[in-house]
Order: sequence, then C-alpha cells, then structure tokens
Amino acid sequence: MRAHFIAIGGSAMHNLAIALYKKGSKITGSDDEIFEPSKSRLAACGLLPEKQGWFPEKITNEIDEIILGMHAHYDNPELLKAKELGLKIFSYPEYLFEQSKNKTRIVIGGSHGKTTITSMIMHVLKESGINFDYMVGAQVQGFDTMVSLSEDAKYMVIEGDEYLSSPTDLRPKFHLYHPHIALLSGIAWDHINVFPTFENYVEQFAIFASMLEENGSLVWYENDKELKNISNNLRKDIKSIKYKEHENISENGKIFLITENKNVSLEIFGKHNLENISGAKEICKLIGVTDEQFYKAISTFKGANKRLQKLGETDQTTVFLDF
Repeated sequence: MRAHFIAIGGSAMHNLAIALYKKGSKITGSDDEIFEPSKSRLAACGLLPEKQGWFPEKITNEIDEIILGMHAHYDNPELLKAKELGLKIFSYPEYLFEQSKNKTRIVIGGSHGKTTITSMIMHVLKESGINFDYMVGAQVQGFDTMVSLSEDAKYMVIEGDEYLSSPTDLRPKFHLYHPHIALLSGIAWDHINVFPTFENYVEQFAIFASMLEENGSLVWYENDKELKNISNNLRKDIKSIKYKEHENISENGKIFLITENKNVSLEIFGKHNLENISGAKEICKLIGVTDEQFYKAISTFKGANKRLQKLGETDQTTVFLDF
C-alpha cells in the first residue's frame, strides 16, 4: 500500500507516517516547513522529503491513499490534484479510525489531562503485557513514537482531541473515532477560535458521548458539572462510570496511593494526577487489568513529556518542564 502525506512534518502526522512505514507501507510526503524533532525522525526512516514545498506533479494514480494534515490549506495544490484524480483522501483522525475498525477503540477526551491519562493507560498495558495500538499527543517514556499500528493488537488507545480534523473536515477529531470505551476528564472552554460560545464547546462533548458504540462504557470525572449533565442524558445501553481523586496520603514530600493491601508510592504528584490515576484505573479495569497489575505499573509511571516533566533536581531545587 502506498500512502502520501500532505503536511508530513506535523507532530502527529510524522508519527503516523513512521508507524505506517514500520507496518510495511510505502510512504511519501511533502511539507513547506519541517522542524525538529520531526525532521530527524523522518530522516532516520528515509521519509524526509528531498525539498520543502508542494509538488502536485508527484500526485499520481499510483498512490492508494492521501492523508491530509491540518497544516495544509483547502487550496493546497497537492490536495487539488488528488481530488482531480479521484484519490482516497483521509484526514488524520479518519485514517486512525480506518486502521482500528476491527479493534476495541478506547478514546480519552477532555479539555485537560487527556495526554497524561492516555500515557498512564499505555504504561500500565505495556507493563501488564497487553498488546495494543495507540496514538498519544506527547512523547512517552518507553515508547519510540506517538503512534503505533499493527494487524494483531486487540485494542487501540487514542487520545481524543476536540479540535478540527482537517482543512476540509471541520468536525472535531474525536467525533470520528466511535469508541467502545471512552473517558472524559472535564470540560473547560478551549479553542475559542472555532467554538465561539461555551455552550457550543460543551455540545461537542455531548455529541462525542452519543457516538459510543452500542453497549459502550463512558468513564467521567464526577466533580465536573457539565459531565454530570452529559451522563444524565446518555443512551440507556451505555454504561456510566464516574471517578474522583484517588485516596492518598503524603509522607516526607512523597505521595502514596491508599489501597486495600498496601500504600503505593508514586513518581508523580498533584491533585490532578490523583484524579487522572483514578480515571486510568477505571479504563484499565474495563480491559481486564487487575488492581494488583495496575498499582504495580502505575508506581513506576513518570509522566509524559512536557506534562510536569522532571528535568532534574538538587537538594534545594527541582526543575520541571510544562507547557
């Protein structure tokens, strides 16, 4: 299969290109600007375009699929040529759905915390020996790329962003995933350039919840007013599971989770992360992870890049990177 990426240099796009390359596809791509670390990662796989810019003459009938990035414009010359030839054109989220049609899709959404919760789930599943595909919005320790695709994985864990899908598809990305299992961490008005009112923004999450597959499960943070309203209006076949901050204690500057058997030390901290852990635990439980497996794995989780990422510490100072 031959796929061409229009705007291959994007953070998500170049990771998808690499994942498909590792899966055995023939990959080409173009972009008018490519920065690090995308540039080095593409070059390491032989996927870095020879020249920057758009080259419609490279779009031919030999290409099976076009994957369109958000960086490209609706009048992109390569996109126009692909349309003229009648080629299959996918937005990034559309393509992830295509790759996961035969898998159990687990989608993590919310205005905040979705990258961390997705990373927690990935870490726990890996440590528990469970095979899965994934897409996450940050680099996670223990994973080479932000996207992984395979033929044999039963599960696909997806970070569900509510921003627009592509220049030609103005639906929120997470509306295209149709999850079997979903989590919503909370709603706080964001992306006001495309969602002009708070009500319009909240509506996108209600639509997302309505698009769960039959007999799906929605995990949601119980102290969010808007999520409570959404949960009260779910279809009757959807299982509603709420979560809150995990019970914990603090000793000598370190956080411990309180469990039935023993207290579990953490490498991370903060009330938000204690909430995130509870949400991740509910998702993992639905997949079949035992409490023992979860707590053993989560005790070694160090966070995702640029999410309170610890860069170093001395006796007096600790330095974190966030965005």
